Amino acid sequence: MYQLCPSILSADFNRLGEQIKTLEKAGVKWLHIDVMDGDFVPSISFGMPVIRSIRRESEMFFDVHLMVTAPERYIQDFVKCGADSITIHAEASDDPELAIELIKDAGVKAGISIKPATPVNDISHLLEDVDLVLVMTVQPGFGGQKYLDDCTEKIQELRELIDNENLNVEIQVDGGINDDTLETVMKAGANLIVAGSYVFSGDLEHNVKNILRKIDKISQELD
Repeated sequence: MYQLCPSILSADFNRLGEQIKTLEKAGVKWLHIDVMDGDFVPSISFGMPVIRSIRRESEMFFDVHLMVTAPERYIQDFVKCGADSITIHAEASDDPELAIELIKDAGVKAGISIKPATPVNDISHLLEDVDLVLVMTVQPGFGGQKYLDDCTEKIQELRELIDNENLNVEIQVDGGINDDTLETVMKAGANLIVAGSYVFSGDLEHNVKNILRKIDKISQELD
């Protein structure tokens, strides 16, 4: 199943609730929520209070991406405030296996993410334990960056590994998604498409409907 996962990091926080309702009305099912701590990545974004607040107003699937050091410290907190899935970075935890176990024990979907420089081989042993793999196609921490072309091969490598092992694991991509790169990542094997400025710049509802049409068209060509 292909999903557009708008990243609220690019939203207008003065109108966040309104924009989330617009996303839902336009047909979005997943909401990507980037949590950054100023340590694992240079930027600081938001945390539990924001998620708890928007959870009361939305039925969307809350896809929480923890760009934080030692994420296992916060698993229970993010589940309690409304996360439906939690993705941690392989590079951010001394024991990613434990973090994944904590996420699954909490009853939500578990994801593992890798930076552009991290080889797929570093997480291949974790694939059977997770529900999704997030391939960062830009350096994590800032929006509006250009897609890194070298990441396309990583998506393809992951797709081959997952298919060869017959695993039920989704591939998510985050970074530099636009009209040009959307088809690239989908053809490489990604099915969960995180997008920030591509969604939120300009007319939000128009953008979403346009992107969803493109995803549907490309997916039909791939079937």
